[in-house]
Amino acid sequence: MSDLPSLARFGGLVASDLRDVTSDPAALDSTGFWAVAADFEGRLVCARFGDVRKQPVPAPVPGAWRGPAATDWTSSLDRAAYTAGVRRIREHIAKGEVYQANLCRVLSAPVEPGADVDALTALLARGNPAPYAGTIRLPAHGVEIATASPELYLRRDGRTVESGPIKGTGRTAADLLEKDHAENVMIVDLVRNDLGRVAVTGSVTVPQLCEVEPHPGLVHLVSTVRAELSPHEGWGGLLRATFPPGSVTGAPKASALEIIRALETSPRGPYCGGIGWVDADRRTGELAVGIRSFWIDRTAPGGPQLRFGTGAGITWGSDPEREWAETELKASRLLAVASGAYEVTARTA
Repeated sequence: MSDLPSLARFGGLVASDLRDVTSDPAALDSTGFWAVAADFEGRLVCARFGDVRKQPVPAPVPGAWRGPAATDWTSSLDRAAYTAGVRRIREHIAKGEVYQANLCRVLSAPVEPGADVDALTALLARGNPAPYAGTIRLPAHGVEIATASPELYLRRDGRTVESGPIKGTGRTAADLLEKDHAENVMIVDLVRNDLGRVAVTGSVTVPQLCEVEPHPGLVHLVSTVRAELSPHEGWGGLLRATFPPGSVTGAPKASALEIIRALETSPRGPYCGGIGWVDADRRTGELAVGIRSFWIDRTAPGGPQLRFGTGAGITWGSDPEREWAETELKASRLLAVASGAYEVTARTA
């Protein structure tokens, strides 16, 4: 376990003075400022902090982060296993068992015992800025995450809730295929259905569909789904209805989750879960889908491991090699930052 103090950092705010830690989502409708980390497999950690103040992400301090070498990373699924998994999902689609499923792999590399995810966040803020970037550092509770997520899972302002599913990735807009648009629409329907379970009848809308959104080194297709939360529902019901996020599971969600469990060889952990903050006093909150995220696993045999997930949505129109290439594209820039190639990354931003 690291001896670094507990901390959370999101959206120009930094939170310290840890007061409470719970796995009960009902706490998010009580009082105080909470950092939230939900693993894909369902583990939920909510941490209430007593001191919250405005503070930009500090500039990287030379030597504060000593990441793994670019050649140190290993993958839970190698190229052959991943492309075989894509072909297997296409077989499920051909049988009508699923329309789309996300296939992911987890990359791992050793890090020093004193590694600090907040120092990595400082590098990511310069080398790969993202709208939902942040840190959750709770060493005593096994949560040490640095995220550069581009994707909104849930934003809440009073009773209004939004989700911003991403489906479709390319180096440029010209790389996006009809398959990407179809996949996005498919997931939007899933998110609409999930939110509809806890929303006021008739309140679910799609203000934006398949907008091209630029990010460092790539573009995404992004949609917005909005709803009005039912008066008797809170964060607990909202999370039960929508978790795990639809964009990183598939459609139908239950069938996609069965396929994921059969094909993936490593738990996703914070990757593809939910990461963010809730201000219970102001009835606001913002949780990102835990993609483009690093986390430290201090329980790994042989010493601490830095982990990072990458994946792609598989449809009938998927080409196995192209899907592998998409997972490489999503990972390449961030691994370069984490491995210490920050200056090169920053100059090519």
